[in-house]
Amino acid sequence: MDLLMLGERVQSLRIDRGLTLRDLAQRSEVSVSMLSSVERGEKAPTVLVLDRIADGLEVTLASLVAESDVERIIVRRAKDQDRVDEPAGWQRTILTPVVPGVNFEWIRSTLPPGCDAGTFPAYATGSHEFVAVDSGSLTLTVGDREMTLSAGDSVYFAADVPHSYANRAKVQCVYHVAALIMRPRSPGRTRRANP
Repeated sequence: MDLLMLGERVQSLRIDRGLTLRDLAQRSEVSVSMLSSVERGEKAPTVLVLDRIADGLEVTLASLVAESDVERIIVRRAKDQDRVDEPAGWQRTILTPVVPGVNFEWIRSTLPPGCDAGTFPAYATGSHEFVAVDSGSLTLTVGDREMTLSAGDSVYFAADVPHSYANRAKVQCVYHVAALIMRPRSPGRTRRANP
């Protein structure tokens, strides 16, 4: 067993769940010092300790210690995609499968004519968004800069500033957002959904 890879996997799963070392220690009944050593790849934990860590992370022991081919390829069928109809009249569909430890989302949004999806607060430092417009016209505001994107246009921006999406045209706008989201390190804060 590669101890460094095991440690990275434990840490990634812990962070993905918004847990501190202390939180995981309480959930798994494994000491903070042992967890820290495992995450750094400095100690080879016993099977019992690994089983407790897996329980604390709510994963199977097998999935914690071995990356199976099943986990390397994850298909999300169209019927299983999360579609959210927002109160303001717009719709977003999360296209990407959920992959533990991977903070990437690909979202398709549809804004009806005249719809403003609102302003969204900044993600944590190091977050990125790519936006591509399929049809219609999208007004994107990043910080204090506003731009209008037409069908076929795309843009990248560092998503650590407030940003907003609006359709000021008289026709529907469909666009995609590919987001790499860094989570804040403080416990208890969760990622917000992106439009």
